[in-house]
Amino acid sequence: MSVNDYLIWRGDIPFSKKHSFNEVDGLILARVSYLPFDKIIFEDGDTFEIISYKMRNLIDDDYKITSDKDLIFNLGKSVRYRDLKLTDFVLNKNKEAERQFGAITIHLGREMYVSYIGTDNSLVGWKEDFNLSFMKNVPAQALGVNYLNSILDKYKGKVIIGGHSKGGNVAIYSSLYVQKKYKNRIVNVYNFDGPGFYDEIILKGDRDTLEKVVTYIPQDSVIGRLLKHREKIVIVKSNNKGLYQHDIYSWEILCTKMVLSDRVTDSSEFTNMAINEWLLNTTAENRKIFVDSIFDLLYSSDSESFRELSRTWVKEIPNMMFAYNDISKEDKKIISSMLKEFVRASSHVFKEKSSKKIEKMKDNLFDKK
Repeated sequence: MSVNDYLIWRGDIPFSKKHSFNEVDGLILARVSYLPFDKIIFEDGDTFEIISYKMRNLIDDDYKITSDKDLIFNLGKSVRYRDLKLTDFVLNKNKEAERQFGAITIHLGREMYVSYIGTDNSLVGWKEDFNLSFMKNVPAQALGVNYLNSILDKYKGKVIIGGHSKGGNVAIYSSLYVQKKYKNRIVNVYNFDGPGFYDEIILKGDRDTLEKVVTYIPQDSVIGRLLKHREKIVIVKSNNKGLYQHDIYSWEILCTKMVLSDRVTDSSEFTNMAINEWLLNTTAENRKIFVDSIFDLLYSSDSESFRELSRTWVKEIPNMMFAYNDISKEDKKIISSMLKEFVRASSHVFKEKSSKKIEKMKDNLFDKK
């Protein structure tokens, strides 16, 4: 069963003490922030039923992914969700500031759910993600804290915080650094396959709040395993493979819970170890040059999103070649060395894991004798 299947199955059961908020509800509301509220005339207090009506004529390209179109339709007709009010929609995107942030608040009666958007299809959104490889803080995190402070100042009641991908990272960061007077109003924090942090960011944050955080990752997780995690980790099953498991619509659900797995896959472990070794053996300055240079090439196109670039990449090649020629010799050397270092790190991890597998096979043979 998928997220949308859950909405159809449980849609006629309203929130109550017996049928209280659960982790699947948390997953659904984390995805709500991705919906194209900027494509309609959104008003504070609009319900899911009203929003569903307002979005009825939007086309597939207006949505981040087509499954979102089914999501708002199902939310709009669901007894469980249709009358919930949404407020304080924010979308803040700025190429020069390398910032992509969005959030919305869903009112659940006595509680609220603050939903942070993850990375969209925009180049600037992905650039901010890659900046995490050399920056301890990115603009979306600071905006997340400001947003949470403003919501808790504006409304009474407890708050649940959640997000998918970078939105999950922002959800954790916001909960750790929100004003102290609001800490006791936080019920739970959900991070759905969002990256972690550098150790010092976590250690400076509020430890009691960290105990309220749960991170969910699929078996083949890549993005959700980046950097450090000190919170509880739950591994869920996905019916996709590789990076496509990042799509929450592929996550398997049984009744009111996600279907769990006891471990991540070898490919997830391999990728995680290779990236961590690459980060360990390169400097933040060189990672910045590498990331900036790659995105300068992408920005040289007329595209603002990867969706646009996928349609026009052939005609954009000359522009990218000109942009590459403008990169200094010193920076080109750094780009080359960074790529070589990643290949070296990947090769080292592969050999190490292969060696361990061989030793394990020998041990098993010995045990059988």
